[in-house]
Amino acid sequence: MTANGPAGDAAPARDAGNIERAAAHPAADAAAAEIDVTRIRTIPLAARANKVRAAEFAQPPGEARSFAAFIDSLPDILQSRSLLAVAEAVASAARNGRGVLCMFGGHVIKTGLAPVLIDLMERGAITHLACNGSAVIHDYEIARFGATSEDVEAGLADGTFGMVEETGRELNEAILRGHADGRGLGESIMIALESAQLEAPGYSLLLAARRLGVPLTVHAALGAEIIHQHPAVDGAAIGGTSMRDFRRLAESLPALEDGVVLNLGSAVIMPEVFLKALTMSRNVHDGAPRRFVAADFDMIRHYRPRVNVVERPTRSGGGVGYQITGHHEIMVPLLAWAVVEKLVD
Repeated sequence: MTANGPAGDAAPARDAGNIERAAAHPAADAAAAEIDVTRIRTIPLAARANKVRAAEFAQPPGEARSFAAFIDSLPDILQSRSLLAVAEAVASAARNGRGVLCMFGGHVIKTGLAPVLIDLMERGAITHLACNGSAVIHDYEIARFGATSEDVEAGLADGTFGMVEETGRELNEAILRGHADGRGLGESIMIALESAQLEAPGYSLLLAARRLGVPLTVHAALGAEIIHQHPAVDGAAIGGTSMRDFRRLAESLPALEDGVVLNLGSAVIMPEVFLKALTMSRNVHDGAPRRFVAADFDMIRHYRPRVNVVERPTRSGGGVGYQITGHHEIMVPLLAWAVVEKLVD
């Protein structure tokens, strides 16, 4: 093929393109522009706002071995600061007769924290308990049988998960009786427990709330709890008693003014219930409550607790919100001990 053929004709065009690209870019050995460092402005350290100071650092264990010494040794930084702020808010509410609403899910019961919450109730540091359906089922089984929490995967394999006869029948019958008597769901189960043969009554939040006159409302989600699988279930009874509890929760919320709401481990149900109950309370009670501390405690951070408990309610009313992350079996006792320490100061 000659230079006059197709290949020869294309060569000049490729050469022209190479010349144009070379003209558009600096040569490889040309010096690239650098910023003029002599023009950089600095500021004195005294003009900078510092987030951390030496005085806020943690202290190692000293001669004192009390819990008060431990609290005093914590760094006044990030979540340890938040934990102590929430503890002070709860203690202040208890001292001043303001409301402390404690919302919780079933995992709080399964990790053995009922005695800690009962103690706070006895000290006036919890004035209302509100939970989802799983929490009250676990509490009932602990009081009634001294044990709870099955192996879900094993039971799911053969269709026996959630099919315990005693739990399903007794709780559904209690709810049905309560519905007929115009009671709330929590109240219905409290009354049933009072007349039952019990293995561990001292570990029951239901019975402690009944004894202390602390409201305990249960906010069921139909189809979400094991007792809804039982042949004795009555959806109308569950719905009627739980709706009554929802309205009772809404009516109790004005006491949260200058008080505290704690969400312990409920990722969906209680944050949603709280937001709607708060709206109802503010609608009926001239905007109350508006100023309160809201705190979410869970193992991981979820959208609904952050938005529906910590952020929206406090931003719209002048309160303060905290989200403290960690295992319930560690963080809830830490909070409770810190509250008690501040109450006895």
